Amino acid sequence: MTHLGFDRLAEGLREQTGAFTAAVEGLAPDTPVPTCPLWTIRELVGHVGQAHRWAAGLVRTGTAAAIPDPFEAEPGEPPHWPGWLREGAAELAGAVGETGTDTPVWTPIGARPALFWLRRMLAETVVHNGDAALASGRPYLLAADLAEDVLSENLDMFSAPEATTVRPALAALRGDGQTLRLRPRGAAPGWRITRTPAGVGWDRGDADAEVTVTGEIRHLVLVISRRLPPDDPRVTVTGDRALLDEWLAATAL
Repeated sequence: MTHLGFDRLAEGLREQTGAFTAAVEGLAPDTPVPTCPLWTIRELVGHVGQAHRWAAGLVRTGTAAAIPDPFEAEPGEPPHWPGWLREGAAELAGAVGETGTDTPVWTPIGARPALFWLRRMLAETVVHNGDAALASGRPYLLAADLAEDVLSENLDMFSAPEATTVRPALAALRGDGQTLRLRPRGAAPGWRITRTPAGVGWDRGDADAEVTVTGEIRHLVLVISRRLPPDDPRVTVTGDRALLDEWLAATAL
């Protein structure tokens, strides 16, 4: 599969960090985040900036580090959030560029090129931009090429041979050929996911599947990350809904 390169991923991280910053602007720190029920906007902001810096440290050292607690993040007061968030995104892109995109570093699914972390954190930021937009009622801004890469990145993670050692619930997705399709409205090909005895496989294309989710690509991102329910009017589900529900249950954090 062809994925976005360093320059577009770094630019995309800046774009999505900026969109996230705009979505939280003016919100009280204690504003609830409905799609992350235990968090307020302050925890959400803290998590995003903290995650970028944590990933930058992983890239620089190449070794594992404990996952930080978002309740311990210190984003400062709301007027300082934009600068703090931008600094974290720049720190991560800089670390990947300085280390070398192909340099092997630690990841939860084994050693991978350093570019893994720029792509992973872009995907995280895209989803949390959705959290912020849904909490604030502001538009969810996401370029189509970034949405495509985020969906592919998620499927790369779920289909990695090491994935079940990190998230044992993914073993429930082993199957005997059941298929699920994500079908974006427009000209872009969809994603066809196949459950095999060895685990999840996927490819791009428009082949039929047992259950299909159709919608704008940005809304497919929100459904597959469990930010929009499948019965939301912005998407349409056809076929065996139980297969989609099984997927969403097994991929939940």
